[in-house]
Amino acid sequence: MKKCPNCNHVYEDETLNFCLDDGEWLIAPDEPATAILHETAPASEAATHPQVHTTDQTAIFPSQPKSGSRTVVFVAIGVAAVLVLAGFVGYRYIGTREKQIESIAVLPFENASGNADSEYLSDGLAESLIYRLSQLPNLKVSPRSLVFQYKGKAVNPANLASELGVDAVMTGRMVQRGENLSISVDLVDARSNKTLWGEQYERKMSDLLSMQREIATAIAEKLKLKLAGADSNRVTKQDTTNNEAYQLYLQGRYFWNKRTSENLRKATDLLQTATEKDPTFALAYAGLADCYAVSYYYVGERPRELMPLAKTYAAKAIELDPTLAEPHTTLGFLAWLLDWDKTSAENEFLRAIELNPNYATAHHWYSRYLRGVGRNEEAFKEITKAAELEPLSLIFLNNIAEMEVDRGDLDAAERTCLRITNLDPNFWAARQTLGIIRVKQGRNEEALAEAQKSVELSNRSNATLALLGHVYGRLGRRSDAEGIIKELEIRQAGRTADGRDIAIAYAGSDDREKAFEWLERAFQEHSVFMAFLNLEPLFEPLHNDPRWNEMKLRVGLPE
Repeated sequence: MKKCPNCNHVYEDETLNFCLDDGEWLIAPDEPATAILHETAPASEAATHPQVHTTDQTAIFPSQPKSGSRTVVFVAIGVAAVLVLAGFVGYRYIGTREKQIESIAVLPFENASGNADSEYLSDGLAESLIYRLSQLPNLKVSPRSLVFQYKGKAVNPANLASELGVDAVMTGRMVQRGENLSISVDLVDARSNKTLWGEQYERKMSDLLSMQREIATAIAEKLKLKLAGADSNRVTKQDTTNNEAYQLYLQGRYFWNKRTSENLRKATDLLQTATEKDPTFALAYAGLADCYAVSYYYVGERPRELMPLAKTYAAKAIELDPTLAEPHTTLGFLAWLLDWDKTSAENEFLRAIELNPNYATAHHWYSRYLRGVGRNEEAFKEITKAAELEPLSLIFLNNIAEMEVDRGDLDAAERTCLRITNLDPNFWAARQTLGIIRVKQGRNEEALAEAQKSVELSNRSNATLALLGHVYGRLGRRSDAEGIIKELEIRQAGRTADGRDIAIAYAGSDDREKAFEWLERAFQEHSVFMAFLNLEPLFEPLHNDPRWNEMKLRVGLPE
């Protein structure tokens, strides 16, 4: 065992002669100190100009030589010896110093509680650590969509690290018994298959917040990250002091990620309660804003009634914490869809990306905006960036397939959709996109099968019904198309569907008068879907009608 006399770090490795933190010469803990070699060069460089310091009053070299010639020889030998020793220290330092870990995968925590209600906790712990560590600019963190595919599976850290292309892997196990939490965490350097750090935490549920910050800080330290200033604050940042509000937030985001109407309603209720428990909890307001921002699509509720709520909650989140990227992203989305304000939308998206370049949803929603205003190449770059950050996000992959349709590369779009359905056969949006591809290919019977499947999987969402009515029209099945249109008209009267959906269905039968009639209604109601006109390939039968470009200009879209 050896010890650094400067920082008191203790090393078990007897082959080390210097401190890996500050480069000082190591001594045995019980060894009397005589002289310490101090390098004037940075720790990452070999020693070149050593200096000798003593820990007592006796110098290594005598200050008063007895004879000139003997002194010259003695000093020469001494200097040479020190230089050789310094060179050896530098060599040992460089030769034995391990390469800094630059990437990590935080795996989903194993929920060993035997209680499905604790799932949000095990998932939330991993997600929170991913979020905190991804704030560090000098550390690459595997995205949630990649690591969560390993949930519930036995994994070998070295093999997993190779698959994900990371240096280190963190695994965790959680047991909840009433108010008691037992959490074990291990951090493994996959390159050497050595455990860098392991810890067992026995805490109360009320300690969840402080424990999470403790784990994140310990990981950062063990990875030897040079944390300072804002970077350190991002890891240890205290988003709320209310543990109950934090648990509600974890549950809310857990359900929000599932993106179904039922789960979005649950998420909204949970996040609303979180803001009531802690009115200063910025992330909870940001999550609530996101729920209301996407409910028009997944829940079918009237967007012009709910999106103003999203704007209010996003603004509140920014007021409480201006450094959050999430609410700026939401405000950009709302400025575009709700107000048709392109300038404000782009400013908010760019601000969000500036605050957190690794926030994938910012790139995703910015891509949707760019595509909507006709900047398709920029849009494709942004959705590609989002997919790089979250490679297994089905939503991002579906957006890529849609843009491949825009480009006319139907084969690539089909391959992307088939990749999505291999990952999740029940993801209805991919079935809808595949139905559109079949329409474009003129394979209408196959398009019908995909449309029917998407309607079934989505529980008859407005968008999938619009596709089904459109395909019935293409096949000449007028009565079936009218049945779908009637269902959508009833929903529109009840303020749960949009005129644009009905216009899509009429476009399939090439009934332009009815299609433009419903588009006009949507415009008069300032429908958020009007900003999506360039994103809807099923309106192609209307493109050569002069009214099409007129409508786009009225919305503020380029011809």
